[in-house]
Amino acid sequence: MEQTTSIALRLVILLPLLGATILLLAGRRADRWGHLLGTGAALASFVASLSLFIGMLGRAPDARGLHDVVFSWVPVGAFTIDFGLQLDQLSVCFILLITGVGSLIHIYSIGYMSHDPGRRRFFAYLNLFLAAMLLLVLADGFFGLYVGWEGVGLASYLLIGFWQHKPSAATAARKAFVVNRVGDIGLAVGLMIMVAEFGTVSYAGVFAGIPEASTDTLTALGLALLLAACGKSAQVPLQSWLGDAMEGPTPVSALIHAATMVTAGVYLVIRAHPVFEAAPIAQSAVLIVGAVTILFGAIIGCAKDDIKKVLAASTMSQIGYMMLAAGLGPASYPFAIMLLLAHGFFKAGLFLGAGSVMHAMHDEVDMRRYGGLRSAMPVTFATFFLGYLAIIGVPPLAGFFAKDPIIENAFGAPGLTGPIVGGVTLVGAGLTAFYMTRAVLMTFFGKARWAEGVLPHESPRVMTIPMIILALGSIGAGGFLAIGDRLEHWLEPVIGSAHAEHPVPVWVMTSIILAVVAIGVGVAYRQYALREIPQTPPLDVTALTVAARRDLYGDAINEAVFMRPGVALVDGIDRLDRRGIDGAVTAAAAGVGLASGRVRLWQNGFVRSYGLAMFAGTAVILAAMLVTVW
Repeated sequence: MEQTTSIALRLVILLPLLGATILLLAGRRADRWGHLLGTGAALASFVASLSLFIGMLGRAPDARGLHDVVFSWVPVGAFTIDFGLQLDQLSVCFILLITGVGSLIHIYSIGYMSHDPGRRRFFAYLNLFLAAMLLLVLADGFFGLYVGWEGVGLASYLLIGFWQHKPSAATAARKAFVVNRVGDIGLAVGLMIMVAEFGTVSYAGVFAGIPEASTDTLTALGLALLLAACGKSAQVPLQSWLGDAMEGPTPVSALIHAATMVTAGVYLVIRAHPVFEAAPIAQSAVLIVGAVTILFGAIIGCAKDDIKKVLAASTMSQIGYMMLAAGLGPASYPFAIMLLLAHGFFKAGLFLGAGSVMHAMHDEVDMRRYGGLRSAMPVTFATFFLGYLAIIGVPPLAGFFAKDPIIENAFGAPGLTGPIVGGVTLVGAGLTAFYMTRAVLMTFFGKARWAEGVLPHESPRVMTIPMIILALGSIGAGGFLAIGDRLEHWLEPVIGSAHAEHPVPVWVMTSIILAVVAIGVGVAYRQYALREIPQTPPLDVTALTVAARRDLYGDAINEAVFMRPGVALVDGIDRLDRRGIDGAVTAAAAGVGLASGRVRLWQNGFVRSYGLAMFAGTAVILAAMLVTVW
């Protein structure tokens, strides 16, 4: 039984990896069936993940984990790193989400990419991404996680820049790669700290050594891991790549920016929770990053007209909620994971719905040129609308059960932290209701603002069926996980348990949250349903609107603080190298050449010259001796 489980665990990763390998090596011979192989590999991985989950249900809570050492990876004297896989209650949640939602996105992509000449290559990249993400969450230590982490970065680069004939896509892919490399430095430094302090990079070894480590060391380790999490999860200050990444095909946005890659940072923080709990400064930094990103993403989402960029900003903000929950401590860990799982359903559904609209509107992304699509695309509208209700937290959909407890726990934080972060989460909920209502009204309601020659139509079933399944998940996932604290009890053996203080009765807090959401919906309705929607940006906008449309000057700040000083530093080093180091070497060589030229004048080949030189030398020596004697 144990051997069968180990085989299934390995197959979860190997199946999509094998699919990617075959599709990349087979070349154009696989163009006709490559999409079917890629989708089949993802579905087979999901079946293997489901079998592992079912097997875990039949064991006692403390006996559900599985550790499978595949081989010894780095044997260096007494220091060894094994390549191992670890299945527990936390990782199984992720593999079900990654393979389940990933399979639906593969199916959707069959229709969405049907006319793309590079479809086989696209499915190969999707499979590669799944394999890397699965390795990331199933690794039994930080080194294996790091390998999956870098694999995810590579695959996301390939997927975001898939349409490399578009300069904007190539630039976006490069930007995502560079910004993520900045975050990856944090994970690399963290690995160095682990090796130096604990002599191991396995989860068990690092966590066992925490009691003997100094607070300063753990703080440095926690901040390094947080830097890595900010890069992958698009959290401030490494958030600038996410909006540009929408240049990739829409299924990429659904896979990377809804259910998988952007959740990697949350997984890292939750997995390393013993480090953060032992380093209060690092844990407070997680809380601050999450709170800032909630407002950062929500404000940007309120001003974007590109439907995918609205959803991208929303992703940034929702991941901020998860980060904030991770920073609140053990009582909020289960709700961070619950929101992560619910977000995988409703945000993937929203992205696929946006792709369906674009598919019908000749790839138009500007919501000012939509309007009235609910009658032309009833299935897309229904699924998108359910995802909208879920993300703004309308009961009894998933967002209500996942996000409301985070807001309640935020208000229960000690001291002044509670009112501050609680207020941030509450304002974020109102802004979420505003920008999502705005997106729904501009896209599906009002009069048609389509370009001439556009005839909107519903997408084929291969695209709408995954959207329907994700919409059903948006309805039922939250309630299923929340009833009876089901998810909290499931995760308890891995992340522990604690109870948060609620200074305000839960029913009062819920009423306040729903009132704030209703205000956000009402303001958006007044602005975008009762007024004419201009097809060009109005000129009389506030400074905040201008800033939001420019991503709150994230790129400008990066250029001013990092890029330009970096370019100046590199230019200075180049000048020092060329004019200083190279100049000194050139001058030395020239000096030697000049001296040798002068010496060469004495080497003229005449015996009389050599005799004269010898006579002169002898005379000098004799004169020196006479001076010394006298």
